[in-house]
Amino acid sequence: MKAFTYSRASSPAEAAAMAARVQGARFIAGGTNLLDLMKLEIEAPTHLIDINRLGLDTIEQTGEGGLRIGAMVRNTALAADRRVRRDYAVLTRAIVAGASGQLRNKATTGGNLLQRTRCPYFYDPNLPCNKRKPGSGCGAIGGFSRQLGVIGTSDACIATYPGDMAVALRLLDAMVETVNPDGATRTIPIAEFHRLWGDTPHIETALEPGELITAVTLPEPIGGRHVYHKVRDRSSYAFALVSVAAVLQKDGTGRVAFGGVAPKPWRVEAAEALLPQGAGAVVARAFAGARPTEENKFKITLAERALAGVIADARS
Repeated sequence: MKAFTYSRASSPAEAAAMAARVQGARFIAGGTNLLDLMKLEIEAPTHLIDINRLGLDTIEQTGEGGLRIGAMVRNTALAADRRVRRDYAVLTRAIVAGASGQLRNKATTGGNLLQRTRCPYFYDPNLPCNKRKPGSGCGAIGGFSRQLGVIGTSDACIATYPGDMAVALRLLDAMVETVNPDGATRTIPIAEFHRLWGDTPHIETALEPGELITAVTLPEPIGGRHVYHKVRDRSSYAFALVSVAAVLQKDGTGRVAFGGVAPKPWRVEAAEALLPQGAGAVVARAFAGARPTEENKFKITLAERALAGVIADARS
């Protein structure tokens, strides 16, 4: 790990301004992903800005009937919140499906959205990776790709976004609130927050340099039955091969999003209209244009079977 300096910010605006002022600075909250990357020198910040004491650790009711979740709310606290469990159960289930209890105690809402891919070529500095070193190539293309993306990928990168929480947030149409280095705030729809890789896979989100996530807001509850089903290689502490987040209504309509298959939580609203026709119709539409490898083409079949199970569970 390379040497770095450290300071604490006293307000979100100060943190953002500091990040813009100090070249190579990074925010640190729970640090559950960043510290691993620093140990491998994939991330080598010159300065860490501690944002743990900014008062962004509360969950509040909004005037529109939803919830405003501070960026520093720990995953454990968010999953256990009475209102989340009652009205947004898919979010609780997605969070509990991820990581370990110890990690959830430290991981934050904002940081969870920013976790980096678990592509093995990204984590090995001896191998080419356009995401880690732009222009160096993608070792995963033509290499080991079982865990990697089948849709939304590009000729420059086939990595996936690894998280669970964001899949549920995408399903719920969450919004991401931020503050810029000049103190201005903005709100980003979660659908636009994570980027497709294109030819710049090192740019992963819509955040501008120095911009800090301050909160995530949820709209009013939509009712229905909330399900999160995660298929992985072992029963716990593993990233998804495929995950399915769904809110299903009694009349057979609903929403569905997939994780573990693309650079971002994968939701195709046009496919949701096909839910009454069954999982096959939904997956055929949601994965139209997929470009799987020989090693990971099974993910599309797996997504259909996982969704079929979710629909069956919801009807039982």
